[in-house]
Parts: sequence; structure tokens; C-alpha cells
Amino acid sequence: MSDVTRILTAIEQGNVGAVDELLPAVYEELRLLAAQKLSRERSGQTLQATALVHEAYIRLVGAEARNWSGRGHFFAAAAEAMRRILIENARRKQRLKQGGGQQRVSLDDADIAIEGPPTDILALDEALAKLAEEDPVKADLVKLRYFAGLTIEQTARVLEISRATADRYWSYARAWLFHEINKGE
Repeated sequence: MSDVTRILTAIEQGNVGAVDELLPAVYEELRLLAAQKLSRERSGQTLQATALVHEAYIRLVGAEARNWSGRGHFFAAAAEAMRRILIENARRKQRLKQGGGQQRVSLDDADIAIEGPPTDILALDEALAKLAEEDPVKADLVKLRYFAGLTIEQTARVLEISRATADRYWSYARAWLFHEINKGE
């Protein structure tokens, strides 16, 4: 039993002190996952990997007790928490782009900057929600690969499927999501 699994079991059994042991045990891995996720975001991202890890961790070990079945389940939950944080952040920025909280400024007084392409994470989230309705396992595979940064082998182990099946699901899900995201264009 790994240290993380042991700590998760202790948390599940009500050991409050085990929560303090969990962050040091998973911090570096979570930070690497967060850095991978943020590297896929467009430039100018204000959210940093450390902040993403801390926010995800707070959501994971918050007030209510969690029952993780092991290391893989915990990291899948962490990936989901990071995905939700990134989506909330993108939605918040989208609202701000639409004028939320903005004050009018004369163009004579403004510094004009050209902005990059629109945020794709919202389109991915919508397509992923549709895929989850159609095939939850393939949607979970995408979340683990894209948001948790797991390899195909790790994802197969977490989902308890063969590597070949994981490869097929990954190919299908990528094509399905590409089609779903681009069908409006």
C-alpha cells in the first residue's frame, strides 16, 4: 500500500491528522499536473500552478468526508477539481469580456492590445458534457488524460480497462470531441 493510499484510508476512517499528511505526499505530483494543464491554456493566463493546486486541494479535502478507493481515484478527483477550476476561471473571464465590472474609457486614453483566440476550454467542457451523457467511460478517459495528465497506461489502470481499449477509446473520444467542437464552424 503506497503512502498516499494509506493516508487516504486513514482520512476515510476519520483520522483528522491524516489530512495534514496528504498535501506533502501529493503536492509535487499535483503541481506537475497543474503546470501541464496551465501550459495548454492560452498565453496571459493569470492562474498559476501553485494556486490551482491549492484550490483543487481545498475542494478535495474540504468540509465533507471523501471516500477515495486509492491513489488513482484521488488523482482522478484532483483532475476533475482542476478542470472545474479552469472552467470557472474561463467563464469568469468570459463574463468580464462581455462587460461585467468594466468602466467606459475613452479610446484616446486607452492602450489597445490585440487579444488571442477565444478560450477553447468552455467549448471543450460543453462537448465533454455531451460525451459524458453518451459514454461516461470515454469522458472519464479524456478527463484523466487531458486534465490529470495521466499516460494511456495510467488511465487504463485507473479505469480498469486494457491498454488497447484505452487507446481505442482515446482515439474515438478525440475525434468525437473535435467533431463536436468544430461542427458550429
